[in-house]
Amino acid sequence: MLNLLIADDEKEIIRLLKVYLDANEYNVLEANDGAQALAVLNSAPVDVAVVDIMMPKIDGYQLIKKIRERKDKYIPVIIISAKVGLSDRIFGMDIGADDYVTKPFEPLEVIAKINAQKRRLGMTSPVSASDVITVGDVTLDLAECSVKKGDTVTPLTKAELKVLELMMRQPKRVFTKEQIYETGWYDQETVDDNTIRVIISRLRDKVGAEHIKTIRGLGYRYEE
Repeated sequence: MLNLLIADDEKEIIRLLKVYLDANEYNVLEANDGAQALAVLNSAPVDVAVVDIMMPKIDGYQLIKKIRERKDKYIPVIIISAKVGLSDRIFGMDIGADDYVTKPFEPLEVIAKINAQKRRLGMTSPVSASDVITVGDVTLDLAECSVKKGDTVTPLTKAELKVLELMMRQPKRVFTKEQIYETGWYDQETVDDNTIRVIISRLRDKVGAEHIKTIRGLGYRYEE
């Protein structure tokens, strides 16, 4: 059974998600503001977190930053927010979120995303610390979940790591959106074009726009 943290100041949203969650698979830990969520994180092992942005005391952005500062384990984070703009998605993923859902939402969509993160946790295997990929001036460290360009090391989300690994292992090959879906997420039906655009945008910021090219009508490829 996984510990699922749901942090939202709207208690009805927590109640609604609990109705759809399988009680045999998830132990739900509740928090109605960012301070409560942080207290839960410091007192109990959390496997997956669902985080609202607009919360009192500590907002969702600050909470996610604190989650990403933790060194003991990687906790997948799904944002649920009334902020619907592409820039909001980009910022959320930039600070470390793995997925993003806008309000109002379909509960089954959120559950599907939670289950996808659960499958990813179950499918993750240990990676050798020496398992790195270097293409030109960019080095991807699979063990550290980070990318290095020049002297700058930048952390990656799990989805960013998987997509960048796919592209760097085969530079110059064009990958379709469908292939990227299959690599970065285990549940393709919960991923839309905006999610792909956000990931590509964030990767361009981290490795350089010159390395990730859009091939109109086909997909994307990595350039050395």
